[in-house]
Amino acid sequence: MAEKKKTEKVLEENAIQDENVEVETLEEVVDSEEKEVKESKKGIFKKKNDSEFQKLVEENKVLQDKVLRVTAEMQNMKRRMEEERSNLLKYEGEDFIKSILPIADNFERAIGVNEEGLSEEVVKYLNGFKMIYSNLSSILQSNQVEIIDAINKPFDPNTMDAVMTEENSEVEPNTVIDVLQKGYTYKGKVIRHAMVKVSK
Repeated sequence: MAEKKKTEKVLEENAIQDENVEVETLEEVVDSEEKEVKESKKGIFKKKNDSEFQKLVEENKVLQDKVLRVTAEMQNMKRRMEEERSNLLKYEGEDFIKSILPIADNFERAIGVNEEGLSEEVVKYLNGFKMIYSNLSSILQSNQVEIIDAINKPFDPNTMDAVMTEENSEVEPNTVIDVLQKGYTYKGKVIRHAMVKVSK
């Protein structure tokens, strides 16, 4: 009887041990499955985070490119404005000089009159005109106003306007043979084209 009880007790202990082993095995299985689930979730989130990160990097590149373009555009606009302002300051007297040029033309016509057969009084007036024209020319030159040298030069459409053509075998074709109205530059800029006659 005592031996039977002992056997039952041993069997019971073995059953408990087996049960404990099974429980431990079950817990290990559950733990490993939970780990796999966590790892897989982690992988999903990692992929998701990676794709979002790449998207943010791309957006950042686009924004940086836009900033660079806008900055370059602003710098170009600033440079253009500075150039325009410096040109305005450089050529600030241009309109005034243009308004004086017809007066210089009139003086040239007056002093170009042939003095033969004129009275002494008219000759004195002409001499006065010559002095005034000389002073006017000096003022223009001191303000960097220069006459365009055109006579016997090849025709240049940038500085001249051809208003007449004429057959002339003595000079090369397309050569200026007469200046009908002088042209002028102001600080290197053409402010009035020379009106010229050109050979064919």
